[in-house]
Amino acid sequence: MTAPIPGSEIFSSRPLDPEALGRAVGATVELHTVTQEQIDAVDPLTYEVIRHRLWSVTDEMGEALKRMSGSPIVTDANDFDFAVSDEVGQEVQVGLYNTMLVGAVDLAIYWTLQNRSDNPGIADGDMFLCNDPWVGGGLHQSDVIVYQPVFHEGKLFAWTSAICHEPDLGGSGLGSFDPSAKDVFSESLPTPPIKVVRDHVLQRDVADAWTRRSRVPMLVGLDLRAKIGANTVGRNRLLAVIEQYGADTVKAVMKRMMNDAESRLRTKLQSLPDGTWKATGYQDQDSVGDRSLHKITVAMTKDDDKLVFDFTGTDKQSGVINCTYAGMRGGVMLALLPILAGDIPWSAGGLMRCFDLISEEGTINNATFPAAVSRGPIGPAWLTGNLIAECLAQMLDQNIELGENVQASCCGTWDTTVVAGLDERGEQPVPFLNILMEPMAGGYGARPVADGMDTGGLFCIPMGRIPDTEMTEFLYPLLTLWRREEPDSGGPGRMRGGVSASLAVTPYGSSVPMGLVFASAGKAVAQNGGLAGGMPGNTGLEILARDSGVQDLLAAGKLPADMAELGGRHEIGACYAESYLAPGEVLFMHWQGGGGYGDPLRREPASVAQDVINGKVTVDGARVNYGVVIDGEQVDEAGTADLRDRLRAERRERSEVPESQDATVDLSRARRIDDNLAEVTIGEARVIACAHCGRLLGDTKSGKLALARYEGPSKDAGPQVTSDPADYVDEKIVFRQQCCPGCWSALYSGIVPADHPDHVGELTALLPAAPTR
Repeated sequence: MTAPIPGSEIFSSRPLDPEALGRAVGATVELHTVTQEQIDAVDPLTYEVIRHRLWSVTDEMGEALKRMSGSPIVTDANDFDFAVSDEVGQEVQVGLYNTMLVGAVDLAIYWTLQNRSDNPGIADGDMFLCNDPWVGGGLHQSDVIVYQPVFHEGKLFAWTSAICHEPDLGGSGLGSFDPSAKDVFSESLPTPPIKVVRDHVLQRDVADAWTRRSRVPMLVGLDLRAKIGANTVGRNRLLAVIEQYGADTVKAVMKRMMNDAESRLRTKLQSLPDGTWKATGYQDQDSVGDRSLHKITVAMTKDDDKLVFDFTGTDKQSGVINCTYAGMRGGVMLALLPILAGDIPWSAGGLMRCFDLISEEGTINNATFPAAVSRGPIGPAWLTGNLIAECLAQMLDQNIELGENVQASCCGTWDTTVVAGLDERGEQPVPFLNILMEPMAGGYGARPVADGMDTGGLFCIPMGRIPDTEMTEFLYPLLTLWRREEPDSGGPGRMRGGVSASLAVTPYGSSVPMGLVFASAGKAVAQNGGLAGGMPGNTGLEILARDSGVQDLLAAGKLPADMAELGGRHEIGACYAESYLAPGEVLFMHWQGGGGYGDPLRREPASVAQDVINGKVTVDGARVNYGVVIDGEQVDEAGTADLRDRLRAERRERSEVPESQDATVDLSRARRIDDNLAEVTIGEARVIACAHCGRLLGDTKSGKLALARYEGPSKDAGPQVTSDPADYVDEKIVFRQQCCPGCWSALYSGIVPADHPDHVGELTALLPAAPTR
């Protein structure tokens, strides 16, 4: 753990009371405000028209950014976002791109109002640049925000902001990822808010100092101007709306948008049971050479119309797998927006009023300066979002109307691979750097009513895309051997998780080795867990095929389509490593699919057969995971029934069965908890029973569910386990499955450390309060 640096605490930003902030800033910057009476006076038609106009403002900003940027991260993968905020920084309207950034944008504006109002001042025509993740705006240094105050008649009316991930901003590692970093000083240095535009003019000295740090300065300089252009579009469009409808009316609509979003979310929360739900997840390794697991744990408490996320017990900051408070908050928004606010306009300033965060300083998802944080958003922040999604899913699964929003974990995390070298295809060799964006095609988690979307994208980037292969080969000296969906990568369940994909590339147009940086997780411990007995999706895997013979195959006119066709030695890529890719070698990446929902043995055999026909599941996967026998393209009904009986018997024979009464209850008046569990009231007692066979599993007196339990090697989970935990960590990793000891339906299936807490057996989450219906 790095020692704290005195003086750095000033750069730590936290949410503020907007009224108190306004009063504090009012002495130096005059703010445009409206009263509650003015907010209430806006008629419904005007409200809807202006609300949609503001939405279109953010959309136009996004289109402007994409048209002007030259980075495939923006133009192809859509890894960016933008926002319109009110005078004190509360986010009124955000984009549908990288939603994790929503948790950080307002923090940068709060800090700027507090620390830049008097010197150098905040004036019309200014824009600020920031990549300091402790201040906010982004989740790590590669997230760079440019934001501007919008004035009307001399008063600060609003803010617009544009943010995107930059391919490289310096530091000792390629793409600003140093998997060996001990602290932030080995990474791209954070820049607190600095005035990059003054009186509508780009400050050349600031721009030069900014791009000078990068290995790809022309791309970074172009992105800087693209964000300035996007903000200019936002300012002009917003002023046009003000001119048409009046400043007071537009501001009243902005305030009401946030109030309405808050009100609708609070109303939804009130319809759900009160209680506490828990989840725990892990990061495999923390840096090069580390072989440990690092834990994030959360207890989500819902009380009336409020959520509290308590991360107490999370491991201390370590290695490169840290994120700041902004990252933790962004992780919460990653899950909350699509799961709880899918039918609510994303006025984030209102939605964030509905939850509080409790976290110890100096932990891996609330790291203090100068911790290394370049992995932040695609490490601990992402895992934080997965855990919040798991808690929200357990809560929503108890509600008939809202249960359709339940979703198992999506692709777990982002597999980062940076490749850089010398492009020799032109007249003069030129350096290049590329972050492989194909893992954008992750598998979505399954829902109680639907399979997960195959290669559907990322939970946090609703409008994300993968790059065009031909464009990648045009820009970089790489040849794509294949990019395809992989069968058996979606988590098995009654509803199957979406499958993931793989990519194989080889140098083509460069005679010198290329540098590689790996940074990922989910290889030893699954981060794409299932729900209600559903299995995790596949574990991640990277392989470097040395002396592969690919050049001979290509010369013979054969394009290899499988790793088995390549010779040489195959090296397993560590979670965090620096390596190389030489001519004649192949890099293989297989990222993660989504988790399944429900016991796989309860999936309709016809659906499994269709998955086999469509290449989503192999014949072996159908047999091992689903107990379905496929004959040609048809289901062997008798063979399937027999196999499923044998698999349930195998669960019984291998499991440790608890001592408990062999009793069943009447399910006719039961309340559904999830796919497998039901609550039954017997006199004054409230008990939990198996929803399939009625077996009594627990009551409030026992405090725990009496479930059969099996723990074995992770490979017992099935063919979706593509990696060996022993290649990455020293801790014992197991496949844990807990079943009903009556009908042997799976209630929980996970790939976890042997000492993973047994959250599924805690009745506090299953019987949180008296029934609400």
